[in-house]
Amino acid sequence: MSLYSAGVEYGIHCLAFLVGSGGDSREASVRDLADLQGVPLDYLAKIFTKLAKGKLVVATGGVRGGFTLARPADEITLLDIVNAIDGPKNIFECRDIRGRCALFDGSPPDWAVDGTCSIHGAMMVAQKRMEEALAQQTILDIARKVGRKAPAEFNSQVENWIQDRRDKKTAGSGIPLTDITD
Repeated sequence: MSLYSAGVEYGIHCLAFLVGSGGDSREASVRDLADLQGVPLDYLAKIFTKLAKGKLVVATGGVRGGFTLARPADEITLLDIVNAIDGPKNIFECRDIRGRCALFDGSPPDWAVDGTCSIHGAMMVAQKRMEEALAQQTILDIARKVGRKAPAEFNSQVENWIQDRRDKKTAGSGIPLTDITD
């Protein structure tokens, strides 16, 4: 079982696709992002509601509307995304069993239960380190890593794919393209 939901993975991938080639934000609809990545539209729509409530994306209006990043990509951390989608989570829940040792016969001595449980303390340190690591990585960092790995033309292919779909929506709306672009 994973600590974070599949929604966190979907959200991070989507926000990485919203980062344009120069690190600026590009616009895309939830439907386009779902189709682009082969993920369920209904689930992704719920994720974007959470991302919008978390002030990580903003909706754009109109026939060609969609979402863009709410702030620069270098200011959106992976921890921001995790918290927006799944909320803060503890990786460990201490059940405080240290005082239940059979040798204590129901009355644990002070030394056994004073202070923070050593196991709980170790888990809290691990969580803090994990959250620090997520807070140090931005969506721009992720987009750049993908950009270095992908062929040079991939980012333009994504941009063209999204733009073609937006153009088809506009053409199908009955509104002349010149009215929208002027």
